[in-house]
Amino acid sequence: MPLNTAAIRSLAEATGAEHLELTDMLCRREVGQYLQAISGDDEVIVACTQERALFSELAQQSHAQIKFVNVREKAGWGRDAQQSLPKMAALLAEAALPDPEPVPSVSYQSQGNLLIIGTAESALSWAQKLSSQLDVSVLLTDGLVREERLSERRFPVWSGHAIKLEGYLGAFKAQWSQANPIDLEVCTRCNACIEVCPESAINFSYQIDPDKCRKHLDCVKACGTVGAIDFNRLATDRKTEADLVLDLSRQPLLKMSDVPQGYFAPGADLASQFDAVLQLIQMTGEFEKPKFFVYKEKLCAHSRSAKSGCNACLDVCSTSAISAAGDKIQVNPYLCAGCGACTTVCPSGALSYAYMRPTDTGLHVRTLLSSFSKAGGKAAALLFHSKEAGDRLLQQAGQNVSQGGAGIPARVIPLALHHTASVGLDIWLSAICYGATNIVILMTEEEAPEYRQAIRQQIELAQTILQGLGYAGQHVSLLETSAPNELSKALYGLHAAQTPAITATFHLAQEKRTSLDFAIDHLRKCAPAPVDEISLPSGALYGTVTVNKDACTLCMSCVGACPAAALSDNATMPQLRFIERNCVQCGLCEATCPEKAITLTPRLLLTEQARQLRVLNEAQAYHCIRCDKPFATAQMMNAMLKKLSGHGAFAANLDRIRMCSDCRVVDMMQANELKRPQ
Repeated sequence: MPLNTAAIRSLAEATGAEHLELTDMLCRREVGQYLQAISGDDEVIVACTQERALFSELAQQSHAQIKFVNVREKAGWGRDAQQSLPKMAALLAEAALPDPEPVPSVSYQSQGNLLIIGTAESALSWAQKLSSQLDVSVLLTDGLVREERLSERRFPVWSGHAIKLEGYLGAFKAQWSQANPIDLEVCTRCNACIEVCPESAINFSYQIDPDKCRKHLDCVKACGTVGAIDFNRLATDRKTEADLVLDLSRQPLLKMSDVPQGYFAPGADLASQFDAVLQLIQMTGEFEKPKFFVYKEKLCAHSRSAKSGCNACLDVCSTSAISAAGDKIQVNPYLCAGCGACTTVCPSGALSYAYMRPTDTGLHVRTLLSSFSKAGGKAAALLFHSKEAGDRLLQQAGQNVSQGGAGIPARVIPLALHHTASVGLDIWLSAICYGATNIVILMTEEEAPEYRQAIRQQIELAQTILQGLGYAGQHVSLLETSAPNELSKALYGLHAAQTPAITATFHLAQEKRTSLDFAIDHLRKCAPAPVDEISLPSGALYGTVTVNKDACTLCMSCVGACPAAALSDNATMPQLRFIERNCVQCGLCEATCPEKAITLTPRLLLTEQARQLRVLNEAQAYHCIRCDKPFATAQMMNAMLKKLSGHGAFAANLDRIRMCSDCRVVDMMQANELKRPQ
């Protein structure tokens, strides 16, 4: 790497490091310098990840806090190596940030109960190999056996079809139908049925081949009092529970893109099966993972009164962890894989990401960009990538420099995330306000298809807002590749987009829409072409509501349905009022309106009117004909009278409909005394 004393001095100034030391072989002949550095209680940052294991082992007796950061493959190795100093400063400054506050965890408990599902040929072979290490049971999907036989009863064996599987590590539940006449759990494996079968329809899997069997029932007689064979079995439903599942079916039983922990479906490939088994034998005991999300039920716009509103999180979840629960949703933390896509597409902020929290991610973004700028960097670009496959791809791109590759451009700053789908519009727009000219979201083969489409839609929305304000260029882009040379080529092909002339100073909030308010306000203040309104694509999280005044009766059903307090009534007069900035375009008001008088229009209103109450519809109050108290609108009353005038139960006494609720009771009690008005 192109580092010297002057470069180290510049890095120290840019990062604020109290002591910055340059070495050539820290992991070998200069290891004494490392041991000296960790001898105290200070925080020590090692700019080398290749020898992380060695340095961690050497620090076992130390009280120093050790952190690692890769400035070689991600910065110092590349075509732009001579200009990489600002990026090194940014990466070192980010590494020096304090660890985020811990998040709640989710615990799994596995006793090692493994259910193997598959054909007899594949399932029995693995069951015999694993039975000494795990508590194995087998569910056979057919009875064809070539090499394997059911002999010694070392583990339970069932057979069936129509298999249903659900659950997660430590809590799987399987259901199936017992289709074969022979019940393997009752069978004593005495071979009497095999001996008497005239068609040889029974082999040593002790299952009857329906294509050969002619139902002579000799096997039933031979089985005798054991009763394992029954061609007329009525009770065929079976079930079991397991901690782990090895699914060797031809087609996996669980179809979601991201399967639950503890479930492996390696297919017919033997190497994949070995890999799955190696993981399974280590999955006994107690395990923890972060609870990746925070759910605020009050803000959820999923449903009201059985009317469907927003389903964005249900549509994007790749693990089936999110389900409808009445008017709200329910997120199963045990199935949640932590992708965060649900929080990215949630328009109201009811779902927010916790690993890292938006405030923590915002701090990392600000630190990277400000340190890069302070060290003299220009036209910074942010590359969001995953900590697993994405990080490996960046390392490969850096290593390929020795073979003629280009590496990562000096202006592209990588930021590792648990999952790239966990950041969205609020983070992207804020990063642009902080000075990022490009935002690149890197997705490799590990990300599910559902996330890619969701990210594309969010990118379209971000670009619409930025271009609507006159900011030129492509600011946010999705990069899909697993090839290091393709990654380098795409990153070097980026063109810096236009950013605000003034760098923002706000901090990201935990609430998504609050952060968006900060970012959009800053973008508008610095806009090259200020406008008052921007039309947004369908599905946007901002918009207005239009009311057909001729159809609206001011029944206020929409007010009761609105989860965001965007619609409200007026306690003193019949008015439907609206605050546009609160509207999440969930569609509940439109679905609830009995008169079909409401239309949604996605847009971003940038004037103060967006925050102010405005009247969508109002009407003259209708007064009780008896006490003169206002209790409805004239339009509503006229519509009601028109509908009820032909109804047998009301036609003879429509005046009672014209009364308030109190006077109706009095009228019913004094029906013979009340003098009707002329």
